[in-house]
Amino acid sequence: MTKFCLTVACATKRGVVAAISTYLADQGCNITDSSQFDDMVTNRFFMRVSFVSEEGIDLDTLTRNFAAIAKSMDMTAKFHDETERMKVIIMVSRFGHCLNDLLYRWQIGALPIDIVAVISNHMDYQKVVVNHDIPFHCIKVTKENKPQAEAEQLRIVRDTGAELIILARYMQVLSDDMCREMSGRIINIHHSFLPSFKGANPYKQAFERGVKLIGATSHYVTADLDEGPIIEQDTIRVTHAQSAEDYVSLGRDVESQVLARAIHAHIHRRVFQNGNKTVVFPASPGSYASERMG
Repeated sequence: MTKFCLTVACATKRGVVAAISTYLADQGCNITDSSQFDDMVTNRFFMRVSFVSEEGIDLDTLTRNFAAIAKSMDMTAKFHDETERMKVIIMVSRFGHCLNDLLYRWQIGALPIDIVAVISNHMDYQKVVVNHDIPFHCIKVTKENKPQAEAEQLRIVRDTGAELIILARYMQVLSDDMCREMSGRIINIHHSFLPSFKGANPYKQAFERGVKLIGATSHYVTADLDEGPIIEQDTIRVTHAQSAEDYVSLGRDVESQVLARAIHAHIHRRVFQNGNKTVVFPASPGSYASERMG
């Protein structure tokens, strides 16, 4: 049996759940997991349904037969084949902890994605990437060549058919044009000290201020730097007995875990943008992401 999921977003209204469940039953499908949220503040409704086809219906037929219902209820709705892996590009600079973590999770099957390329503005991780049989592209970025560099990055995105860009500590600010073209399809990770501790060494600043919690935030990238809708966050406690180096080590661990969980939610279509926020449905029982990834 083929596994599918349906994602739906629309204005709050009665009958949406009934219409979807009736449609799937009529098409010979059995629902295996369902999550929904009605935001009473924004008056927006979100739903994700996993199901299996017991009569061999295909994705195109599901989509075509549902079109009239979606139109009548003014839904944004899309069917997905859950066996298909999302094509992903990872971008990295000189901090490799998130890249190495993602490569390991991908290699052991904990992160079911198809990494079609790694792009960097440095050569530091070329050997690591190539040893995983993944294409590596070094694209230098300067103030003078930034438009040309981004044009080359976007060419790689289009040529590979990548559906998601992961900024695994890619230390370049993306242009407004690139953020708009890839809206909702770029995920970033940063330390949660922003904007309190800006600059190249936030953990040292945090150490000097004696903070008791350090953490990380993963979010969608928008034209507003580090202010996109948040997908995942986490923190870890630190004490006066730990050093600045401990802060860095612990911070990198949290960053890696938070980014992996955000990506896992996105590739399984569990994240919905709701204005400046997100709705993130929990993973179904038995999913690796239902555990604390790490």
